[in-house]
Amino acid sequence: MSEPFDTSTALSASFGGEIVWRPTPAHIERAHLTAFMRQHGIADFTELMQRSTQDVAWFTDAVLKYLDIQFYQPYSQVVDLSGGIQFPRWCVDGNMNIVHNLLDKYQSSRAADRLAMVWEGEEHVIRNFTYQELYVMVNKTANALRSLGLGKGDAVGLFMPMTPEIVIALLAIAKIGGIILPLFSGYGAGAIVSRLNDAEAKALFAADGTFRRGKPVDMKSIADEAAAQVPTLQHMIVLKRTGQPVTMIAGRDHWWHELIHIQSSQAETEVTSAEDPLMIIYTSGTTGRPKGALHTHCGFPVKAAQDMAFGTDVHAGDVIYWMTDMGWMMGPWLVFGALALGATLLLYDGAPDFPGPDRLWELTATHKVTQLGVSPTLIRSLMHHGEEQFKGQDLSALRCFASTGEPWNPAPWKWLFEKVGEGKRPIINYSGGTEISGGIVMGNPLLPLKPCAFSAPCPGMDADVFDEGGRPLRNAVGELVIRAPWIGMTRGFWRDRQRYLDTYWSRWENVWVHGDFAAIDEDGLWYILGRSDDTIKIAGKRLGPAEVESILVRNSAVVEAAAIGVPHEVKGSELVLFVVLKKSAQPSEELRRALHDLVVAEMGKPLAPKAVLFVSDLPKTRNAKVMRRMIRAAYLGQELGDTSSLVNPEAVEEIRKAR
Repeated sequence: MSEPFDTSTALSASFGGEIVWRPTPAHIERAHLTAFMRQHGIADFTELMQRSTQDVAWFTDAVLKYLDIQFYQPYSQVVDLSGGIQFPRWCVDGNMNIVHNLLDKYQSSRAADRLAMVWEGEEHVIRNFTYQELYVMVNKTANALRSLGLGKGDAVGLFMPMTPEIVIALLAIAKIGGIILPLFSGYGAGAIVSRLNDAEAKALFAADGTFRRGKPVDMKSIADEAAAQVPTLQHMIVLKRTGQPVTMIAGRDHWWHELIHIQSSQAETEVTSAEDPLMIIYTSGTTGRPKGALHTHCGFPVKAAQDMAFGTDVHAGDVIYWMTDMGWMMGPWLVFGALALGATLLLYDGAPDFPGPDRLWELTATHKVTQLGVSPTLIRSLMHHGEEQFKGQDLSALRCFASTGEPWNPAPWKWLFEKVGEGKRPIINYSGGTEISGGIVMGNPLLPLKPCAFSAPCPGMDADVFDEGGRPLRNAVGELVIRAPWIGMTRGFWRDRQRYLDTYWSRWENVWVHGDFAAIDEDGLWYILGRSDDTIKIAGKRLGPAEVESILVRNSAVVEAAAIGVPHEVKGSELVLFVVLKKSAQPSEELRRALHDLVVAEMGKPLAPKAVLFVSDLPKTRNAKVMRRMIRAAYLGQELGDTSSLVNPEAVEEIRKAR
């Protein structure tokens, strides 16, 4: 058995430290968590975690009622575990459609006039939709889909920019009982083909293009190239976003504005089983074949709304914005969670720093955003522009930040918290995944925070950190695991039962192994330190990349960094570091040596890096995850696996050349 992570360095560099934020009485009194606990006579968060994980059926039933999730036919049993913990059945015998709970049920109340969605384009155009207006547009789009012969069980892809129409299309697919296939708006044709073919999609929502940094970017030709390779695809509905000239194929292609607006504003919502398929979200794997995480009407949306309520404390009338794409789980999460809670979701189609670094803060001020979701990568890139970018903006409506996608380094976390947040707005860290339907661990408005930390597991998540022998571990880094089912868990991988079992359930009996390294400190706060398959093992010591990267970004010349391990005959592995510099900094041997020495001074000579390489960018997904496995494969000249999730594949080629 190998040794656990060397906690003497991990505690200083990656986790631990002093509490910097505590909830005020106002935070606690306003919180959904407080209201939920009072309803059930629960004294504190510790008792809530015990009850929610020891009696999953009670907790799930309580959450469904708290969120007012309405059923056409009530469930006879909350959860049936007769098929094993890996394949629970939820809301047994229940009939419901999630769109009823997002739109339909509001139409007979004053809530119909509340803002459901606000959109702003890169070109500063703004469009607003009330719950009643969104309901009408979803009905029209559902009728359009039915007019094309589409209905229950049919898979429909979404390959569009973040415009109002992508939300309308997503909800319309669910309304008719179809299966939503969200696709990253930056995909190439090959990535679209593999996903549409796997799900046997019958239709695709697309767009002529989108705008990026003031320039139109073509999307329709990519959709055409993909569609030609999908035998089951019968229809493409095309949004005119940029006005670029495109080729429309007779009989297959339909302009959104011609097809949708002639439809009736009334449409029946399909009565579906609670466990009918709602959505397949494909995630990249280490092989070339993506994994299709299957979600149902009573699964993903319920977990999304629960986390949004209990973590970011979104209430009716709040405005939540999360920088994301509909192809990543945070896109559907934003839609389902906000609408289930009667809140307003903000969409922005464009670059968050265009035409200048103040654009994100301008959006936040203009639309009175109350909860702002960012990524550590974005904040690292913005902080070097100084405080002027947000100083002139009225951020008084903003109550908290939220963050997911990557582990934080302390410096950018503190900049966001202390400078933008004035030391009073918490950063609600959130980590889980597509297969989770949201979070395993998360901050919340009741518990204190340390830099880079998560307050606790999400209620209902029986999470722990195990050592390599499968024993609970504290104050050291181990594997993040889950020991009980939860309603948002994927119903498996689409048509690939064994791959699902192999991925999450094969290491320890009846234990979900998530693939992240995590730690719990002496005060009970949690930390996610990166993917466990990113771990570097040097001379018997396990090292998390985020620890080394946090050291590098302390240097004022460094924007971001990635650490990988490469084979070494004696030590097993040795460090290779990739560094992205500020525009004002220049690569030099002097700087290379300074960064090398900084790591040695902090980590010790046995962990001295083999190389420090300067690159212009790191390979990332659209939700800002740095793809270290691809960096390592490129550096070693190995097969990259599935690269379709990358927003900047050119970064991989630069790394290939760097070696």
